[in-house]
Amino acid sequence: MGMYAVKTTASQERTVADMIMEREAEEVHAALAPDSLTSYVMVEADDHAILERVLDEIPHARNLVPGKSSIAEVEHFLSPKPDVEGIAESDIVELVAGPFKGEKAQVQRIDEGKDQVTVELYEATVPIPVTVRGDQIRVLDSEER
Repeated sequence: MGMYAVKTTASQERTVADMIMEREAEEVHAALAPDSLTSYVMVEADDHAILERVLDEIPHARNLVPGKSSIAEVEHFLSPKPDVEGIAESDIVELVAGPFKGEKAQVQRIDEGKDQVTVELYEATVPIPVTVRGDQIRVLDSEER
């Protein structure tokens, strides 16, 4: 049993992973389509020949990458990365969701436990701190860079 990489059509990773698991082949155990790995799906299967047979029936699966991967190589995809990672106090950010969407702000405080960021809007006449989730902001300018 090993981990195999399957090359897919761009933006079809999730579809390919779902189709592989829908085949219900007993020799195929799991399919992983992480967001950070584009055009590839990681599949755990007993043998590459069985996986090739399954992939012949799936439209957006291009080919099987030669060789096996170990579970250690894909372990970092299995644990979620906090949304506030890479954000520091005094960074300039843009709000990408919520009622202040499109507004620019400066980071005042970061709560890693709750995955929240407190920001102060630039164009506000009265400086009011606004707390938003980490996935609702995008870093524009960082002091650490």
